[in-house]
Amino acid sequence: MKTVFMFSGQGAQYAGMGKDLYNNYTVAKEIFDQADEVLGYSIKDICFNDEKKLGDTEFAQPAILVMSIAAMKVLEERGVRADMAAGLSLGEYSAYVASGAMDFKEAVALVQKRGKFMAEAVPNGEGAMYAIIGLDTELVEEACKEAADMGLGLAVPANYNAPGQIVIAGKTEAVAKAAGLAKEKGAKMAVKLKVSGPFHTEMLMPAAEKLAAELRKLAISPMKIPVFTNVNAEIVQSENDIVPILEKQICCPVRWEQIVRNMNERGADTFIELGPGKTLCGFVKRILKGVTNVNVEDTSTLEKAIEKLNA
Repeated sequence: MKTVFMFSGQGAQYAGMGKDLYNNYTVAKEIFDQADEVLGYSIKDICFNDEKKLGDTEFAQPAILVMSIAAMKVLEERGVRADMAAGLSLGEYSAYVASGAMDFKEAVALVQKRGKFMAEAVPNGEGAMYAIIGLDTELVEEACKEAADMGLGLAVPANYNAPGQIVIAGKTEAVAKAAGLAKEKGAKMAVKLKVSGPFHTEMLMPAAEKLAAELRKLAISPMKIPVFTNVNAEIVQSENDIVPILEKQICCPVRWEQIVRNMNERGADTFIELGPGKTLCGFVKRILKGVTNVNVEDTSTLEKAIEKLNA
């Protein structure tokens, strides 16, 4: 019986996130206050009140990381510890903080730059992402290939989230066509996502190059618990691998479904989502049966989680 800490990715954010934790737990307040000091502006004000800035990748990414680590600290204060960790896209940075490999303050500053680089990488309107719901993986990949073969530009799977839930990304016209083809092939829905670019594709290479220079400045420590990476869904073998992995991660598809299956094969039976929302809990429900699956984002969900974990 092993416990996983899972960390939210971009898109889960909402105004008001973390406010309850900040007001009720000293350890959470300390995390927000440390982040404000590092960033030079009030991330807590953005988390609690600023829906507009939370829609900006540059602010959304540090906001989600800070709120996620605050939730983790509160849960740990209640005696819950992880045996392994993983995060969806941006959430992988929180997982490295949880493992002890990455210093929290360094991570906050880094993801702020990551968000800025990602937002700048592709001119507004030139890239898009769609969630394809209710279609087999092979047919989604086929739809992307057909759209690309029409000469419309890049269209590829960007997130393999769960059975019947794949996100595609690329050039705006190509991805729109691929989404339409997916519907023709039987997809229940093809939903355009509110994001600022075609994340986890080769179109983000300019961001990857800028991020690489920042990653190489990091002081990486040995991991105290294993972390599973988005790049290949496997355990990161050494702290020396973290920087090369994160350089690739920004342009590689996220293999979340396989991460969850691999963690389960290594004994994980308790999955705790830390951060805004419960998107990852939803994915786990679609991937695995018979496991404990809870989210922690405020006092109410914390108490429900503790009750369920102690049952």
